Amino acid sequence: MASRLNPYISFAGNAREAMEFYKSVFGGTLNTSTFGEFGAPGDNDKIMHAMLETGSGFTIMGADTPPGMEYKAGTDMAVSLSGDDADELRGYWDALSGSGTVQVPLEKQMWGDVFGACADRFGVSWMVNITEPQG
Repeated sequence: MASRLNPYISFAGNAREAMEFYKSVFGGTLNTSTFGEFGAPGDNDKIMHAMLETGSGFTIMGADTPPGMEYKAGTDMAVSLSGDDADELRGYWDALSGSGTVQVPLEKQMWGDVFGACADRFGVSWMVNITEPQG
């Protein structure tokens, strides 16, 4: 799959409702995963990851703010870079995080992919997810 760039929105516990609303607006296919499905701590029914892909080529991702992290309105959006081209995505990560601040190191996560989060030197939040081959 080619690398993609899209918004990733954090919600204060109402991600399911919000993502279903966006589906009603834009159409498409909505896939969700809960914290409980991955054995993560917290409210098992809250959304750990949601992705809406529309027929117009839009992709919107979102999640409830994880337990232990503070939700702050106005800082609830990040730019997500994802795909399976590890070299390309690591290059973006290195450039974005190099002069910025790393919040989550780029490393293997419980869902099996390599993921990291950072703010670049301008304060823009970025998330990089490298899809690992399933095997």
